[in-house]
Amino acid sequence: MADNKQIAIDVLEKVGGADNVISATNCMTRLRLTLKDSAKADVEDIKTIKGVLGAQWSGSQLQVIIGQNVPKVLEEFIALSGASRGAVVEENLDAPKVKLTPAAIGNWILDYLSGSMTQLLPLVMAGGLFRTFAVVLGPQMLHVIEATDPTYTFFFTTLYEATFYFLPIYLGYAAAKKLGASPVLGMLCGGLLIAPSIVAAAAKDGSGIISVYGLSIHAANYSQSVLPIILTIPVLYVVEKFFKKHMPDVLSTVFTPFCTMIVTVPIALIVLAPVGQELGTLIANALFSLADLGGFGILIVMAILGGFWQLFVVAGMHMPVIILTQVQIVAMGYDPFVFVATNCAMTAVWGCAFGSFLRMRNKEEKSMALGYVISAIAGGVTEPALFGILLRFRKTMLGMFIGGAIGAVVSGVLGVTYYLAGGSSNFLVILNYIQGGQMNVIYAILGMAVSFVIAAIVVYFTGYSKEDLADMDRA
Repeated sequence: MADNKQIAIDVLEKVGGADNVISATNCMTRLRLTLKDSAKADVEDIKTIKGVLGAQWSGSQLQVIIGQNVPKVLEEFIALSGASRGAVVEENLDAPKVKLTPAAIGNWILDYLSGSMTQLLPLVMAGGLFRTFAVVLGPQMLHVIEATDPTYTFFFTTLYEATFYFLPIYLGYAAAKKLGASPVLGMLCGGLLIAPSIVAAAAKDGSGIISVYGLSIHAANYSQSVLPIILTIPVLYVVEKFFKKHMPDVLSTVFTPFCTMIVTVPIALIVLAPVGQELGTLIANALFSLADLGGFGILIVMAILGGFWQLFVVAGMHMPVIILTQVQIVAMGYDPFVFVATNCAMTAVWGCAFGSFLRMRNKEEKSMALGYVISAIAGGVTEPALFGILLRFRKTMLGMFIGGAIGAVVSGVLGVTYYLAGGSSNFLVILNYIQGGQMNVIYAILGMAVSFVIAAIVVYFTGYSKEDLADMDRA
């Protein structure tokens, strides 16, 4: 079992100590660090730490690949370093100035989005599984309970709504915490967007009008929305920071929150929320219009995602696609191709590791390959296979490309649909398909099995030359 505290101690030492750490956060498998002086971090040394699977730079952010125990390592790391939890810090005169280049701005945006969304993964996963539980027991699958049964309604509707209807409030808290604004004011901004009076006005078929400081605007229902609150919180942070700086201490407790909201509310309701809603619609149309291409169009997109997705993961460039797709699953309730294809890419990596296990002769290498298979299927961590096999023996990537692409195409032809905005990345990923019914689950398993089997076969026959096997035997 990984010693999370020791991993944190070793990583902290090799990134230059606590004084060199600005902030720390995590995604599903990676510890993401922002440092004052990147030259003090030795990536190659970090890779040698026991419990670390890899390390790399993504823009100005150092990503240390750890696995699914990364939240525990983050807690130990923050306790040891005193670093802020992914928050924007005050200007530090000792820190190097960061130029506002397009790349730097893009990295900040991605860090903000991923840092906010990642905090909600347990909530989103739980909410999705409430409905999945109802589908398994309900008329869609086992017929244990009927659709009219109060238990079915409670899980399928009540608990699911409690999770996703109030998403702007939850996300307001998470985004404010990420930026360093007051989390409760972030929640208030989210609550503003789904206030009953606004929702009731929005229900009047587009004729609902509300007054914001005397300005009449059309009301909209922002429940289950993501982008309106995501755009609002940075404004909240800037406004609150201004009033904290200029408000007399004796008045700050009462009037800083009040003045912050007085300024933020009209900006949010008149400008940011409508823009976010419209932007979300554009993104939805862009993503889901691919699914409407039909024929070869959508299958080509799925083949590309299935074949090359893991390269995006290795490069740390996968988060924009994940975030946008999660946003649309929350809004639309399903994903017809993105996660369907990327899950085939994931199982292709499992197949590459298994094919390597079958092909290798060296007992130690064979044992490690089997460990990679178990780690991926049971633990949902593909990094060991990626870094231990695919990036080490480059010809094995052919299995990933072919297996992932063919499995994704098969899934596309069968019309597989994915339903959870957050879900398991191990064998339990199949739960993410249950809401589509029994045949959806069977077709999903078939598509992923095709990826696994083809990847394993390709790697077994083409992944290793005689020289590669001989070199492993001599090692």
